[in-house]
Amino acid sequence: MSAPLRPRPAAPRGAAVPPAATPRLLTVGVVGSGRVGTVLGAALAAAGHRVVAVTAGSGASRARAALLLPDAPRRSAAAVARAATDLLLVAVPDDALAGVVAALADGGALRPGQVVAHTSGAHGLAVLAPAAAAGARPLALHPAMTFTGTPDDLARLAGISYGVTAPAELRPLAARLVADLGGVPEWVGEADRPLYHAALAHGANHLVTLVNEAADRLRDAGVAQPEKVLAPLLRAALENALRLGDDALTGPVSRGDAGTVERHLARLAATAPESVAPYLALARRTADRAIAAGRLRPVDAESLLGVLAGDRREVAA
Repeated sequence: MSAPLRPRPAAPRGAAVPPAATPRLLTVGVVGSGRVGTVLGAALAAAGHRVVAVTAGSGASRARAALLLPDAPRRSAAAVARAATDLLLVAVPDDALAGVVAALADGGALRPGQVVAHTSGAHGLAVLAPAAAAGARPLALHPAMTFTGTPDDLARLAGISYGVTAPAELRPLAARLVADLGGVPEWVGEADRPLYHAALAHGANHLVTLVNEAADRLRDAGVAQPEKVLAPLLRAALENALRLGDDALTGPVSRGDAGTVERHLARLAATAPESVAPYLALARRTADRAIAAGRLRPVDAESLLGVLAGDRREVAA
């Protein structure tokens, strides 16, 4: 982990307390012992910070907290917030975040100068307005990584990006926290948080669905171990896509093979009709990108686009 930044001279009397006035080693509390909160808490502890309390309601949360944060006592959210004199990490589901922050602020659990950071990708600083009104310093700190909530996650943190939204005066501290976590900050504007999160969800979450859809269809085709077929193919496709962009496109859509695509759709309609709509949606978008990238000539795409219009599929279904 990177060494914490050196403290800077104190601010003049009466001036707002700058982020650099925060102690080199922070007293931290974690509200939400889900997969993200426990792992980031453990990473902060490994960087030398003092995690003094966590919340853990369910049996799974208690087990994660015991495994990853064994020295941090379990407390109520309000008690954790009061104990976290430097940094309160709020790692709760997106839709619960506003209510948790408001309850902590309304209950007087937050203090001026305390940093209140959430780990939601979808939210920026607006959701922390009640904390800011109580004098706390707001920070959005989202790790661009998928988590299992196990010690294996700690090794995956090295070099990952964090989508950070912070007031200008808090940026040095935000950069320091990300460095302590072994990551790299990506500064995301408040208005861009939903788009940032949509991109990550579209790429990562939908990838899981897509891979499992492909595995299910291989099983339908009689393949006993689809993961062995898919693993080398999908790894190569992902690496090529990240390296080459749309130039990595291959397959029948990028070639304009309308007959092949039509046979795909006919068999899917007969075997797994629930897969027809997602196949069509992705094939249409793939065709659009292939044409825009010059991989597929419009004249060669005409028959394919007719098949992807879906009319015959809908009739067959």
